[in-house]
Amino acid sequence: METYDEKFDFRDKRNLSLVTDFYELTMSQCYFNAPDANKIVTFDLFYRRNPDNGGFAIFAGLEQIIGFIQNLHFEDEDIAYLKSLNKFSDEFLDYLRHFIFTGDVYAVPEGTPVFPNEPLVRVKAKIIEAQLLETAFLLAINHQTLIATKANRIVRAAKGRIVMEFGARRAHNFDAANYGARAAYIGGVDATATTYAGEKFNIPVAGTMAHSFIQSFDSEYEAFKAYALTYPDSCTVLLDTYDTLNSGVKNAIRVAKEVLEPMGHRLKGVRIDSGDIAYLSKKIRKQLDEAGLEDCQIVASNSFDEYIIKSLIEQGAQIDSFGVGENMIVSKSSPVFGGVYKMSSVIKDNQMIPKIKLSENVEKMTNPGFKDLYRIYDKENHKALADLMTIHGHPISENEDLTICHPDNVWKKKTLKRGTFVIRDLYEPIFVNGRLVYEVPDLNEIRRYSQQELSHLWDEYFRFEYPQVYKVDLTEELLKMKLDLIEEMKH
Repeated sequence: METYDEKFDFRDKRNLSLVTDFYELTMSQCYFNAPDANKIVTFDLFYRRNPDNGGFAIFAGLEQIIGFIQNLHFEDEDIAYLKSLNKFSDEFLDYLRHFIFTGDVYAVPEGTPVFPNEPLVRVKAKIIEAQLLETAFLLAINHQTLIATKANRIVRAAKGRIVMEFGARRAHNFDAANYGARAAYIGGVDATATTYAGEKFNIPVAGTMAHSFIQSFDSEYEAFKAYALTYPDSCTVLLDTYDTLNSGVKNAIRVAKEVLEPMGHRLKGVRIDSGDIAYLSKKIRKQLDEAGLEDCQIVASNSFDEYIIKSLIEQGAQIDSFGVGENMIVSKSSPVFGGVYKMSSVIKDNQMIPKIKLSENVEKMTNPGFKDLYRIYDKENHKALADLMTIHGHPISENEDLTICHPDNVWKKKTLKRGTFVIRDLYEPIFVNGRLVYEVPDLNEIRRYSQQELSHLWDEYFRFEYPQVYKVDLTEELLKMKLDLIEEMKH
């Protein structure tokens, strides 16, 4: 018999090794032909700007990159296809045929609120192995972090009201719908309409009827009655197929009184999907209350985003829950997350040689070196003060004064006095020497963890407009390494 753990093993079992940019393979063959093909390098995965100019992002997608690495291999048909391209030598193809990932991957836990320019994932591996991870890592993390972040904004706008993810039909194909629903649940939504995501990720599912259901009956009342008889414990009806106030709500009340209450049940809810939602919800609430249906919930759906929901609430709209589709599942107002994967060092003879990407555009300059990442909290109230990158193996201490430095504006420094702060290492070991060492949490654990971590942020980071900019800083030692490297590269 299938166990619970087997049923809800959420990792993707597909071999997606060729879901990669072609240049990952052409570069890898060059590495393979080089004398030091097995040299060890480090890469950082980070992003440069928060979606929607927000104060933070919600990290998601780690579980899918774990599945990718566990299934990273090249099958006979993959090798045959690559051979047909006449780009790769038999020796390199034989290397791919026997490919095994042997490196280290460290990452912040899924659900962590994160900030621009800090490495969310750190890879240390042989150069070919590290290179072949790039596209899949960015695919999974860029997509799910974007959707989790957007979902969190929408949930916050709803101020405790139920939010349901209704986006499957607007998503960019099947995987985007399912993994988008997963990410939205991490971001805080209460349920999804995507049934497959409900099964695979154990997310609560929600949904009632479409306009076509009502149109298929001789009358709106007959449609509502049929639904009530089938689902007396959870009857929610759609009001705006014909006339919301003069037909829909009146037939809903009639079904509540003539069908459900004689059976000992109550009308659970009504849904509106068009029109002036604020105005209609107030009128509907008044009619429901006058009919003794004060407990009947009003559900609204209609291309909502965080700004529309915020406005509706400010207008006094009588809405108990929101169904949100396209604006969440494709993060319509900010549709690209923009994560990047950059080399940060080469390890040679057990010595770290930092690498940097320079640019005329300062924001595209990378932070070099094999790094660790810490979150610093105010000791008194445990609110996050800053995230700090350090040189790997050079620990920081709560028992000493700590100076943190802006990574670009070198005159911006702040010294934290010992005893006033606490430090948390943000990285969890995921793979060590190619072996999975991380116990993957279930989705509800990730969701709860995310909500807990958000409670450690100051209110100023939650503003939709002009949020406070969170400090992502370097130690003095790491800043010096960066400045010295810049100076060296210019000559």
